Amino acid sequence: MTHKKIKTVLLGYGFSGKTFFAPFLHVSNDFILKGAWERSKKKIQNDYEYTKSYSTLESILADEDIDVVVVNTPIDTHYKFAKQVLKAGKHVIVEKAFTTTAQEAKELHLLAKNAGVYLFVFQNRRYDSDFKTAKKVLDSGKLGALVEATISYDFFVPEVRGAVHTEQPKSGGEYNNRGSHITDQAVKLFGIPEAVLADFAALRKGSPVEDYFLATLIYPNKRVKLRATDISLEHEYGYVFHGRNGSYLQDRTDIQEDKLIAGATPSREDWVNHKNHKAGKLSYLEEGKKITTFIKSEEGNYFEYFDAVYQTLINNEPSPVSGWDGYRTMTVMDAVRRSAEEGKIVNITYEAIEK
Repeated sequence: MTHKKIKTVLLGYGFSGKTFFAPFLHVSNDFILKGAWERSKKKIQNDYEYTKSYSTLESILADEDIDVVVVNTPIDTHYKFAKQVLKAGKHVIVEKAFTTTAQEAKELHLLAKNAGVYLFVFQNRRYDSDFKTAKKVLDSGKLGALVEATISYDFFVPEVRGAVHTEQPKSGGEYNNRGSHITDQAVKLFGIPEAVLADFAALRKGSPVEDYFLATLIYPNKRVKLRATDISLEHEYGYVFHGRNGSYLQDRTDIQEDKLIAGATPSREDWVNHKNHKAGKLSYLEEGKKITTFIKSEEGNYFEYFDAVYQTLINNEPSPVSGWDGYRTMTVMDAVRRSAEEGKIVNITYEAIEK
């Protein structure tokens, strides 16, 4: 039987395309990197000489040889471009943040279903070693019933960079950027909260968008805090879980992004040597006695995302992160933004839709 390869095009070859997509598509036996839509600078052929630089989106949509289009353009364009691609009958992977509103996310999800094509959201941080380890600890039950969790994603970028699209008002600030990842993780772990209370701030001189956020997701029996800052020379723990029977503290340890930026070639093997990652600290009660142990890191690998996309396309396996997942995350993100704007608790009204 012939092994079908999925022919894929990127709608941009900036940081996202160059770092998170092209290296995996290039070395994968399941995908073929056909090229990228490059409006001005033509760079993809410098790195992958066999690829094509497309001058227009229309030329991509008209190419019957293309199976999947990756919408990795600025956030405010995701909805428009994804809609065009879906209407052209092609499968779509949309970078985070998925859309700018939950309504846009819902529309795209329903459009994909009606068109009979697949819509994926690129939430690669579900495949970070630190998140996978934290989830494993939570699933182990050793913490007992969870009552409080904090997921942090700190950086040290103390000066405004200006040209970066996530520092432009039309694409939003750090909540749309890193906040979209940790909101997705919270919804994946805990579901949709009843309400949220959020605070955004621009703490760097001249920042036109928020570079700090704190959002508390309110559940009947627990609170989940999502936070990040761009002014953090020493970062907070990435994951802090407190349950009725124990606590878990874990730094952010995944280094896939660092390796990719440095030019490393990804692999399905342990290409980042995860066994050297810093262990998380788990303390729990056992027969009334406090036990403290250190949890070795799980192996993180973004290839798992691409492998899951391939299995969905070829064998109709469950999507790694579907448009339905994206809609749920955007529902929470809408409420967080509204809470920050209005300075009050916002109740979430979630419209359940078919997967």
